[in-house]
Amino acid sequence: MGTEHSKNEERRSMVFLRKGPKLPAWEDALLAGREPKSLLKRGLRYVSLSLIMKGMTSTPDFLWGLHEVQKLNLSHNQLVVIPPSLGKLDRLVVLNLGGNCLKCLPKEIGLLRNLKVLFVNMNCLKEVPAELSLCRKLEVLSLSHNCISQLPLSFTDLTSLRKLNLSNNHFVQIPLCIFALRSLDFLHLGSNKLENIAESIQYLVNLQIFIVENNNIRSLPRSLCYISSLELLNADYNAIQTLPDDLYLLRRLRRIAWNPMDKGLHIAHNPLSRPLPEVVEGGLDVLFNYLRDKKEHN
Repeated sequence: MGTEHSKNEERRSMVFLRKGPKLPAWEDALLAGREPKSLLKRGLRYVSLSLIMKGMTSTPDFLWGLHEVQKLNLSHNQLVVIPPSLGKLDRLVVLNLGGNCLKCLPKEIGLLRNLKVLFVNMNCLKEVPAELSLCRKLEVLSLSHNCISQLPLSFTDLTSLRKLNLSNNHFVQIPLCIFALRSLDFLHLGSNKLENIAESIQYLVNLQIFIVENNNIRSLPRSLCYISSLELLNADYNAIQTLPDDLYLLRRLRRIAWNPMDKGLHIAHNPLSRPLPEVVEGGLDVLFNYLRDKKEHN
């Protein structure tokens, strides 16, 4: 009887173990006595490590000894802090910290001199360390869905930056440092608290995609019309009443766009004064002709 009972208990224990939550890959590797380096994947371009959705509240210490890693994904965990040890991974080219609970970034991020792509979207950042500007090779930066209201002036040093996403933050105006980023071809400032766009926007001569939807913008500056490279201008859901007469100069805008993913001019859900709503309904050519005629008769 006692033997049979103990066998049943053993079977139940085995079933429980099989049904229990699986260990994260990195914990499983360490418990099995494997080298942490065995977690690295060696692709054609990068040596990478992905610890996405592992439920981590802190980073494992072994991580900072993996000096050869070039692409690191720590997204969608519950990380509250990234330690200064991040600076040891000076070969990093791509770093994804999105979808965590970070309130700040360590200043040692400035030691990542090879960094080209950085995602820190969907966190709790209120500010960005000035040292990030030391990452002079940075080309892509996403800080969307945070609580940021300003950027350090040192951002003017990020001369290689091409794509910048600052959407869903607390910006009341476009930070002045952005107008020095002449290589930008993508700038997303949607869902902030912007009330205007400074005339200095014209200095972003390579801008192709400019998104300022869902703000409190009352008018578009005339200087915006001189960015001949613009292919997508999204100003949906603002407080715009009139359009600059020179808008017709933006010849790469091919149409009035209604789908958020389409290139063209997005101007829906604004209190446009008459006759602009009817003109816009006629399409981009009709709008441009109207603005051109209006300018000639003024």
